[in-house]
Amino acid sequence: MDFIELMALAAPILLKGTGYTLVFAFAAMFGGLLVGFALAVARIVPNRGFRAPAALYVSMMRGTPLLVQVFIIYYGLPSIGISFEPLTAGVLALSLNAGAYISESLRGAILGVAQGQWSAGYSLGLNYWQNLYYVVMPQALRLAVPSMSNTLISLIKDTSLVSVITVTELLLATKDVIATTFQPLPLYLAAAGIYWMLSLCLEHVQRRLEKHFGRSARTV
Repeated sequence: MDFIELMALAAPILLKGTGYTLVFAFAAMFGGLLVGFALAVARIVPNRGFRAPAALYVSMMRGTPLLVQVFIIYYGLPSIGISFEPLTAGVLALSLNAGAYISESLRGAILGVAQGQWSAGYSLGLNYWQNLYYVVMPQALRLAVPSMSNTLISLIKDTSLVSVITVTELLLATKDVIATTFQPLPLYLAAAGIYWMLSLCLEHVQRRLEKHFGRSARTV
């Protein structure tokens, strides 16, 4: 089987796997944003009862391999009566992991907003939460765009880890084709090329967002 025949055979399967990879990445990014926002807020509020558990969670998720977290959620939790389908387990693991990194991006961005912005909000009669939502968070999101975009790009590559729980994303789809064609090198190179192309597309979106928010900042 020559290269063209191999790619013609593999293309539909790899494209389907790519679709699952994108679904995983964007679903995990959405879940990670929710988790990250909650953690970021918990780490900046004056109440230490919120800050300490959030800091512990972030430390644990950033300090342990994502693959181990996937195993714990899919293989470990059923031992205590909690089980998930592979698709759900994969998205959950990626979301919880991404949330820890996104929370640090948001927390740093919130802390990067000038203290005078908080003071200005308070002078208008806003309370802490109103100040955070209406004044500080819009500015913090602009500052957090680059690092949050990097997290999404990393998620595209991290989806390959959920292949270990039999989710047919791009890497497992590639392995399935290899099992029938016995030509690993060109197929793994094709998969690597697809991951690279997806990352390049997201990098382009990142640059557009940075330019957009940069213009918005200059017009404020």
